[in-house]
Amino acid sequence: MSTASPSFLQRLFGRADPKEEMRPLYNAVIAQGRQPHWYVEGAVPDTLDGRFDMIVAILAQVLMRLEQQGGAQESVWLTELFVDDMDGQLRQEGVGDVVVGKHIGRMMSALGGRISAYRAALSSEADLGEALRRNLYRGEPVADAALAHVEGALRNRWTRLGCLSRDAMVAGDVG
Repeated sequence: MSTASPSFLQRLFGRADPKEEMRPLYNAVIAQGRQPHWYVEGAVPDTLDGRFDMIVAILAQVLMRLEQQGGAQESVWLTELFVDDMDGQLRQEGVGDVVVGKHIGRMMSALGGRISAYRAALSSEADLGEALRRNLYRGEPVADAALAHVEGALRNRWTRLGCLSRDAMVAGDVG
């Protein structure tokens, strides 16, 4: 009795979802966005919106660095994982099928806007503190020390990401 080789089965049923290659990186982004220091020292609101905004700040940095390293396809897959996760989170919160698409559209718009704002700020074309006040704190008052904590930590991550290879990032080394 012969057994089918995995390559035959992969050809028969299609290959594994290629975005799953980005799962370690996505999980690392989520883990970094959930670090308590953002919400304690950084005074990011510990709410669904605050956690979304913090994760998006880190995700934006990773997407920008992947783009700089020629990782356009990896960026697409990482973004698809984000969309899948947000879709699942919305459904878990009880958001109905009819409305999920609208919420995802707003989230993607927020991600795109924040990428633009953070790109300008991290390239010194704009003020990162102002971008954070507007996008992370949503215009609410924040203590200078808290803002300085978040800004410093994000700038350090940005520098560190610039020193990593694309392979290291894809493996989830974003801390």
